[in-house]
Amino acid sequence: MTESDVTGRAAPETPHESTAAWRELLETLGGLDRSFLEGDRAVTDDRHIADGYRMMATTLGVAFDTYLFADPSRPMFVEVNTPFRRDRRWGGDNTDAYYLMCPVDPERRYRITGNKGDSVYFSVTAYNEPSPGAWSDRIVAIMRDDDLDIDAAGNFAFELGPMPDAAVLMTRDYQADPLTGRPVSWHIEALDEPEPVRHSDAETAAALRAGAAWLRTMFAIVPLAVGARVDDAHLLGHEITHAANQFADPYQVPDANFGWSARDACYAYGSFELEDDEALVITHRPPACRFWNLVVWNQFMATHGVTDARCSVNGHSAVPNSDGSVTVVISSQIAPHPNSLTTLGYPRGNLAFRWFLADEVPARPDARVMKLSEAPTQSD
Repeated sequence: MTESDVTGRAAPETPHESTAAWRELLETLGGLDRSFLEGDRAVTDDRHIADGYRMMATTLGVAFDTYLFADPSRPMFVEVNTPFRRDRRWGGDNTDAYYLMCPVDPERRYRITGNKGDSVYFSVTAYNEPSPGAWSDRIVAIMRDDDLDIDAAGNFAFELGPMPDAAVLMTRDYQADPLTGRPVSWHIEALDEPEPVRHSDAETAAALRAGAAWLRTMFAIVPLAVGARVDDAHLLGHEITHAANQFADPYQVPDANFGWSARDACYAYGSFELEDDEALVITHRPPACRFWNLVVWNQFMATHGVTDARCSVNGHSAVPNSDGSVTVVISSQIAPHPNSLTTLGYPRGNLAFRWFLADEVPARPDARVMKLSEAPTQSD
């Protein structure tokens, strides 16, 4: 052990860029927890503190998959959200969908093949990257299931590229019942010759720095506030100002975006703060659309896995009221209502509606807090 190791002084400068970048990544990781331990966004219960560290591990894994180990000339889709993996619950996930990601070269041509399985909606969206590791701020292209020739067996094939400014592909696959539905199968291949295999010092350093930048952006967003926002810098998405136990107005995603929103979706975000004996009763009238769902998140935009808790409801599983509206009861544990969702005992958290291919932007969902004992137990 060197003197500098013992005294805690900075280690000597290294001639290797990857070594310097690795130490920068460790420094980034060492400070990420300040976002949820200190300041106006500090979480207030021990479960959210624990969730913060789990989110650091989750997003580090995603950063490695999409920056360090990715090779756009040898493309491969990797899971970034699924209904089942505990290490892929981040970024606005839900239990009804599978999301895969694949970094791409904007100058290359790609062929994507697969089978639709039991999907009720699927798509591939190409996003830009303003700088290495920065989150997308523009949708470059989108290919939806209704754009494709799908044969009787559910198979499809199409080509993409070159796509100027495209940096990453994101697939979406929404299931009516994730416990029984067969997910879309995806395969991607580059139609041009691959680059020579290189794991150079400079390339590794660039990948590590991009991953660190990606992590810093994630933790500049989470944890989400509950109730009135302190920062109104963003006018769309999860940063919209709203009060606790209410929703912001729904909106349609434009081509200019932040993160990986879907162009053909409408979203509405809200938050909850409930006592154990309270329920949040939400009623909304879904427009004609291919798919909609409502998801309960913690303050890190993550929900629980689908296997042992009901934290989301969708247009296929919800029991509607007689007038076509849908009422959902959210409480600490599952309530008698057929559209009951659980917060898993979290005292506060966030809520997300999404509607895909809606005929119109939905009206703002109504939300009312009441005693759980007084909440409805069946659809009207």
